[in-house]
Amino acid sequence: MACLLLLTILAPGMNAGSVGDPGNPSDPTTFKTLSLEELSQIEVTTPSKTPVQVFKTPAAVYVITEEDIRRSGVTSIPEALRLAPGVEVARIDSNKWSVGIRGFGSRLNRSVLVMIDGRSVYSTLIAGTYWEVQNVMLEDVDRVEVIRGPGGTIWGPNAVNGVINIITKSAKDTNGMVASAGGGNVEQGFANFRYGGGNGKDFNFRIYGMGFSDGPEHHSDGRNFDDWGEAQGGFRLDWTPNRDAFTLQGDIYDEKAGEGEQATTYSQPYSQTVYANALLSGGNIMGRWERAFSDSNDLQVQAYYDRTNRDEPNFAESRNTFDVDFLQRLKFRRQEFSWGVGAQVIPIEGRVVVSGLTFLPNNRTDFLVSGFLQDQIALVQDRLSLTLGTKLLRTNFTSGVTPEPSARLLWTIDPKRSVWAAVTHAVRTPSDAEENFSLLGFVATTADGTPYFARFNPNKGFAPEQLNGYELGFRRLFGKNVAVDMTGFYNHYHDLFSEELTGPTFLETDPAPAHFLLPAQFGNGLRGYTKGVELAPEWRPASFWRLRGTYSFLDMDIGRSPGSRDVGSFPGIIGSSPRHQGTVQSDFDIGKKFQLDLDWRYVSSLPALMVPAYSTADARLGWRFNGQFEVSIVGRNLFQPSHFEYGGDPGPLVGIERSAYAKITWTGK
Repeated sequence: MACLLLLTILAPGMNAGSVGDPGNPSDPTTFKTLSLEELSQIEVTTPSKTPVQVFKTPAAVYVITEEDIRRSGVTSIPEALRLAPGVEVARIDSNKWSVGIRGFGSRLNRSVLVMIDGRSVYSTLIAGTYWEVQNVMLEDVDRVEVIRGPGGTIWGPNAVNGVINIITKSAKDTNGMVASAGGGNVEQGFANFRYGGGNGKDFNFRIYGMGFSDGPEHHSDGRNFDDWGEAQGGFRLDWTPNRDAFTLQGDIYDEKAGEGEQATTYSQPYSQTVYANALLSGGNIMGRWERAFSDSNDLQVQAYYDRTNRDEPNFAESRNTFDVDFLQRLKFRRQEFSWGVGAQVIPIEGRVVVSGLTFLPNNRTDFLVSGFLQDQIALVQDRLSLTLGTKLLRTNFTSGVTPEPSARLLWTIDPKRSVWAAVTHAVRTPSDAEENFSLLGFVATTADGTPYFARFNPNKGFAPEQLNGYELGFRRLFGKNVAVDMTGFYNHYHDLFSEELTGPTFLETDPAPAHFLLPAQFGNGLRGYTKGVELAPEWRPASFWRLRGTYSFLDMDIGRSPGSRDVGSFPGIIGSSPRHQGTVQSDFDIGKKFQLDLDWRYVSSLPALMVPAYSTADARLGWRFNGQFEVSIVGRNLFQPSHFEYGGDPGPLVGIERSAYAKITWTGK
């Protein structure tokens, strides 16, 4: 905050910064030069799969732009998500994050759907997203659209608490060459390269390559296991003849991520922490065809194949995902009707690494079939609209068809004020982790030397988690320089994930040696509610100064359902998400060539993980010394040598270190 006060003192003496070209999407100051009113008119596609202005979206949507990412100095998507209100980002160690929306934060969040250009990267193995392999070249990101709250009507299962869609630029906006490189004490070295070409009109392409090597964070026990490195490349082709648009894109990566995993076996020493590199690799290819028959009738067909390989110290699997989706939009005088169908098939090949963690059967196939209908009705033209819809889905983990209905109302009071409300039912479908997973935990050795274990057995009757969500939002522009976005929500959950005891302790002789066993399984024994408020103001004191802030309040009340024998997992759920979060971001242009960007954030304590509240700050100084070169110096987590953000994985808490790096970027034709 002292840095912001200093800027306030210096501001009157500063010259206005350089003005970018709004017509040039590759210009790094494009979004900076837009007024708040123009920014409110930016179109987003994630809430409805239809381009809609942010101001006219009946959902809690927040857009993180290319400019926001560049000026924040972040080097990964999870770090960029800290810029959005209501998103809980905690770094576990060098290569792992906990990312949650409106509670339930964990390394693999079960209720947040993550996509890259509409391709789902949510894993049905353990129900969540492996953030360490979701790397994109940040210079090619156009924006990140974050929906806080249920998005099940359009996107289907697992979009319970939110949707994150990372959208890269069209190939026509990446013509020319970009190369960047840098390094520091934690981000030890990185290099990115992209080249784009084409005729600038109906056919364009790009190719890219990137790599990095990150060092470990601070470990009080001296086990610096979490070093991290990756090499990745890919391409994109865009062809737009007449009324058609074709896109073909793909990526391939190879990665090593150091980790510590608890390995439990039926033989001595029964349980130990294994430190080794996780070998992670994969690739994807996606094609999309869009056809506009007229201004009121268009369709889209998208298909992709995604291959992932995980070879970790405690388990291994290879997974192939085949996905196809169809969408059609029809516009009438006062209505816009959308419908679509989709199918996903996921053959899986597993391998047992330690006897205490198995998926049965090892080789299996997951599938998902879905359809949706949505009708947006203009009750009062340009003033009041009602959106009704439902998603219908069927998976190998559920019996019958599961509906996810939604109703949303938008009242545009005038061009500077809008109010919206929503009622939504959403589900999180079961995963392999609940229905096919056997997990062994070592408890102790008895006085006579007999080992004592607890084991979670597969639960073929695990039911979908259910949410009924209620939201109310307000957006307001105050003149040309101030904007406020506020959202309140109340979510009621039932059939939530629980850890259920299924019987008394008994002596088991097979597998040998003889041991005591406490049987358990994952169940649906919890219920409760969350409620909260999210605030995102923005102020432009001058043409060269942009101030933004966020504040989020979250109240969680989760407990056992009648008849539940949960072992007591709900205090850990409540205490793993911060009750309060706040950020202040300042983007400041110093003359025509320098930029000073300061970010401050506060996160309240996580009592279940023994993580105290903390505040810290990041800073970036950029120097664009000619039209092609930019040099930047970034400092991260500047208030303390290290601080804790989440629980150990396993072992003691990992301190997230103060760090700094330098970067040089060259842009050419």
